[in-house]
Order: sequence, then C-alpha cells, then structure tokens
Amino acid sequence: MDGRVVLITGAGQRLGAATATRLMDEGCYVLIHVRSSVDSAMSLIEESTARNGEIRGAVLQADLTVDEDVSRLILEVKNHPRVVASGLFGLVHNASFYSQGSFEEITLETFRSLNRLHMDAPFWLTQSLIPELERVQGSVVAVVDTSWGRAWEGLAHYTSSKAGLRQLMLNLAGELTGRIRVNCLAPGAIMAADWEAEHFASVLEKVPLGRSGEAADIASGIHFLLNNGTITGNVLHVDGGWTLNE
Repeated sequence: MDGRVVLITGAGQRLGAATATRLMDEGCYVLIHVRSSVDSAMSLIEESTARNGEIRGAVLQADLTVDEDVSRLILEVKNHPRVVASGLFGLVHNASFYSQGSFEEITLETFRSLNRLHMDAPFWLTQSLIPELERVQGSVVAVVDTSWGRAWEGLAHYTSSKAGLRQLMLNLAGELTGRIRVNCLAPGAIMAADWEAEHFASVLEKVPLGRSGEAADIASGIHFLLNNGTITGNVLHVDGGWTLNE
C-alpha cells in the first residue's frame, strides 16, 4: 500500500486510531480526521514516524455535524498535495457517537445530530470525493453495526442511523459499480464503555468465540476490504460469530 492515500473519519481514538496506525505501518499516507482529538492524532503520526522513518499522515479537524465544517474538510482533502498527486485510494467512514437512552427521553436534536454524523456526512463526503477515488480505482468502507434488522433496547436513535448508513453504502455499491467499490464492516462486541459493562458481559455469552474483539481486528478487516479489488456491496461482520446466535 506504499504511498496510497486514505481518509479516515473519527480516527483520533479507538477503532479509527487503530486503523490509522495499521494503514500507516502498511505504507499508506493517512488523512486522520478528528473533531477534537487533535493531540491524540498527532501522537499517532509521531509514533508512526518513529517506527517507519518518515511522516505518513496529517490531521484534519472538522465537526461532521456542521455543514460548513464538512464543506471545508472536503476542500482540504481535494487540495491536499498527496491527494492531488496520488488520488484517494480509500475513504473510511468511521466517525460515530454512541449513547443509550429510552425512546421517550431522546431529544429530536440528538436524533438529528446522529443522522448528520452517520448519514449526511458520509453521503456528502462520498459524493464529493468520487473523482479522487475513481482516479485510482479506490474504495469506500463504512463502519456500520450488527444491530441491523434487530430491536435493541435504548438504542433506537443510534441503530436507525447506522442502518441508514448501511443501506446508503449498499445502494452506492450498485450505483457506482465499475467506478469505485463500496463495502461495510460491522463490528461486534468491542471496546465497551464503562456504563455498559453489565450489558457487554451478557452479550459475550452469545458470542461463539467467547471473547470480545480488539481494535486491531477491526483495523485488519478495513485493511482487507480496501485491498481486495473483487469485493463490493458486502458487509463484513467482525463479531466473533455473534450474528449466528441473533
């Protein structure tokens, strides 16, 4: 993957950070988008530089729920010297926000904010960056969710927006066939927040492999989807077999 340019949204921490690290170590130049985790993202690049002997990334800051920020981010990507020279090999829609609450408690603003983050921004970024992706037969990978088609208590606002992202990507895989590839990755039980520890433990009881995933597993899956030129319109479940028992 030497020299190939990849944009990852929400890549300053957690799954995005692991993916950025993996791709930089594989030779990619990674545009690490963050909303506020600038210091963390800079540290990822510094650590990669120390390991690999060259700078393999840059940090781009934007709030993907704000139209003006998304518009500015698109221009920054299009005009980045690496993209101008080499096109855009990969676009990874990873930015996300996860919270739990009963349907009656969730505000309309929270619902709209999640849809702006999980639907509007990926739609706009993908649409705008098709020329840069098509130029190098690039691809799009969206990190979705294993909840599709299921009812998860307290997560209607979150899972519905992720389901929309999944459907958007599958539609684009068909519409853009022959131009760019589009796939999804659905993580299973991974990196639980402190407040969901009890629920997380109950979920693991249903996982055939009997363990939670690691951030490196997700990074490996994204790396695979970006590199395999014969895969499009797929949802890769990196979930330890969880979906077998759901």
